[in-house]
Amino acid sequence: MSGTGTTAEHDPLQTAVWRLRSRGCWTDAAGLLASRAGAAAALQRTALLVERCLFTGDGWGEAEDGLRTAEALAEDDDDRGAAACERGQLAYASTVLNVRDRADEARTALGRAAALLAPNAPGRPLLDFRRGLIAEHIADSPQSAKAAYRRAHAGATAHSDPLLLSFTWRHLAGLALRDGELAEARHGFAESLRIREELGYLVGTAPALAALAEAEPEPEATRLRAEAGRLFRLLGGVPSWLAQHLQPPAAAV
Repeated sequence: MSGTGTTAEHDPLQTAVWRLRSRGCWTDAAGLLASRAGAAAALQRTALLVERCLFTGDGWGEAEDGLRTAEALAEDDDDRGAAACERGQLAYASTVLNVRDRADEARTALGRAAALLAPNAPGRPLLDFRRGLIAEHIADSPQSAKAAYRRAHAGATAHSDPLLLSFTWRHLAGLALRDGELAEARHGFAESLRIREELGYLVGTAPALAALAEAEPEPEATRLRAEAGRLFRLLGGVPSWLAQHLQPPAAAV
């Protein structure tokens, strides 16, 4: 995941970009921004291309090119911090999808972003969330991940970023499920799904349905997985990593 803003009010271009992004059409969304000059457009385009890599496992070269452009156009510490945050996310995606181990690069880039972004910067909650991803999925440190997700959750609330909240709810719920806290997990997964449905974030709805299924008893779990599967196929098998989560857990022998 990268970039968490939704549509900008009264901006037809941002509305069009969001509609394409929410349906997994990242290349088309990035194309709409190609004619826009400046650091902000370059950063937004890069965020779309990085998100495409995480959801599809493809497009790495184009994302790297976009990232280099964003880094070159950065005008201040906020721009440089945001670009470093995207570099960290791209390296993280490469690592967790087993494309190439870039864990050290991910940590270094996010550390650079932390040094550049002020504590109250709008990009800080997203950075906190991504540091949580590193802690959970690369360092296997659930306590550090939970602390980072909670900071991101508070920041997303303060900055009125509902899409980022859908991610923090989901990942905090995942840690609760890991600890056997079913009620807490169910609540967090349900909140994540609710927000994504309200926003029309279709490409993130199937993963939210599948996650909630992990915390629900039968027959609700099977219904949720079936619904997730239908949406997954409708969107052409995106996100690619979801397929393995659409099957019910193997019965104990």
